[in-house]
Amino acid sequence: MAGNIANQKPKSSLEKRLEIIEEQINVALASVTVKDLSIFARQFAAMFNAGVPMIRCLRVLRDQTSNAKIKYAVKQVSTEVEEGSELSEAMKKHPACFDELFISMVAAGEVGGVLDEVLDRLAVMLEKNAKTMSEINSAMSYPKTVMFIALAVFFGMTTFLLPTFAGIFEQIGTELPAFTKFMLSISAFCRTWPPIPQATTIGVIIALSIAYSTAYKTDAGRLFFDKIFLKLPIFGEILEKSAVARFCMIFGTLTRSGVPMLKSLEIVRNVAGNEAIAQSIEYARQEIQTGGMLSLAFQEKQVFPSLAVQMMSIGEETGELDGMLMKVGAFYETEVEEAVKSLSAMLEPLMIVGIGGMVGSILMSMYLPMFAVFENL
Repeated sequence: MAGNIANQKPKSSLEKRLEIIEEQINVALASVTVKDLSIFARQFAAMFNAGVPMIRCLRVLRDQTSNAKIKYAVKQVSTEVEEGSELSEAMKKHPACFDELFISMVAAGEVGGVLDEVLDRLAVMLEKNAKTMSEINSAMSYPKTVMFIALAVFFGMTTFLLPTFAGIFEQIGTELPAFTKFMLSISAFCRTWPPIPQATTIGVIIALSIAYSTAYKTDAGRLFFDKIFLKLPIFGEILEKSAVARFCMIFGTLTRSGVPMLKSLEIVRNVAGNEAIAQSIEYARQEIQTGGMLSLAFQEKQVFPSLAVQMMSIGEETGELDGMLMKVGAFYETEVEEAVKSLSAMLEPLMIVGIGGMVGSILMSMYLPMFAVFENL
């Protein structure tokens, strides 16, 4: 072993620079997900609860994590903590990894001397958020995949199969039905070369996407579209329940961890994910600042469901607002899970009907001229 160590050559300055460049590229390309943060918080909480010193926890987490961005951030945080900085202050310098919610809860845990409990609550909350987002993404991945395959099959049959039958009918001299002519016009559109019509259509779609993205970046545009999203059938209900669950769990966890109510509302407003809900939270924050009640403010804005508002009112009356919010959040998390399952169950037959309609329309356009030929015989 000693011989192997002795035989190792020190790295040249070029090799060190290449390693630094490689690390910077990996950090730039890496993205931090809710799941990554939940795993980091859970591991941190487990070691810290077991009595492992904070600096050693950070070193272990630095070596164990597979996310390059988190690894780099924890490395820097560990160095600053060793030099005497507070953990939350060191984390503030890495907003790409640790958001305002994460940092505020860590700061509250440091002030109250209950960092281990706060880390555990944070891990539980992030795990629930990751689970909810995973369920929603899983529910949407199936229809996206099926729709892509269906459109590819429809395009292939319309472009290559339908013109073959059209040529046969033209040789026979049969008068084509209106529906067959319509399908042939779609086929001609798909086969046009040079593809100027297709390029125009794609250009219009891209222009509309850019216009939407530009408008959504403005406050008025984001508020306009987010209100529409909440009013969508089925999807709007899921978004609303998910937002209520997120608000209740985060706000309840923050206040229970010792973060002041006004600061908690400010944090929840920034991570609401929907501008309409964010504005209602800001209105509630202003009302509380002037001596108002949280439930009355939400009742006036009429963004949250009445059940959630009533439960908030009971929590305020009994002085157990944080506990009541946690119960409401857990209830709506279950509601979101059930809604996602119902959506998945409903989308499967709709996808089958849609695919059947696409294929059936092509087959009908081919068989209708055959019926006309048989009648003339």
